[in-house]
Amino acid sequence: MNSPIHDTSPTARPIAALDTASACWLKTLDQLERTTVADPVIRVLQRGIRSLPLGAARDLLRGRPLGHPVHPVLVQVPIGCWLSASVLDFVPGAHHATSVLTAVGLAGVAPAAVAGWADWADLPPEQARVGLVHAASNVAAVACYTASLAARLRGRSARGRVWALGGMAALAVSGALGGHVAYRQAVGAHAAP
Repeated sequence: MNSPIHDTSPTARPIAALDTASACWLKTLDQLERTTVADPVIRVLQRGIRSLPLGAARDLLRGRPLGHPVHPVLVQVPIGCWLSASVLDFVPGAHHATSVLTAVGLAGVAPAAVAGWADWADLPPEQARVGLVHAASNVAAVACYTASLAARLRGRSARGRVWALGGMAALAVSGALGGHVAYRQAVGAHAAP
């Protein structure tokens, strides 16, 4: 049997590559957490969001009645729709369904984004830095899916699929960043009222 250090089995190389990629990703995130270049913008944005006269809606957007943030619940609509549209892109005759799913996903972005910004406004600097890049990745995903829907509605389904793949890539990065903030940086649940 090969030792784990010198494993030459066919599965060893992909696992080693995944370990290397994971270490590189985590190192990049650690650097992002410490980078202060966007801090002035973050402070202005956070102050601006916190100053919005939302009243009781702020607690609702932050999920306090549920005892946990509502943003992760709301993102299921765009993610689910867009992932389903990507699957249906490989099903003959599903052009109409992919357009509908892409449009519904775009319609679900606003509530998820508003809840996400409400949470983000109270994050400490390390988490806010990663959260800002998470938001930028979401903007890229929305732009790609908007272009995808426009192409699909013009009958250019191949172009729509290409834009959707770009959107899915941006969404994957965004999800990884959101997961990092929620779990590795341990943004916790809110105390119930």
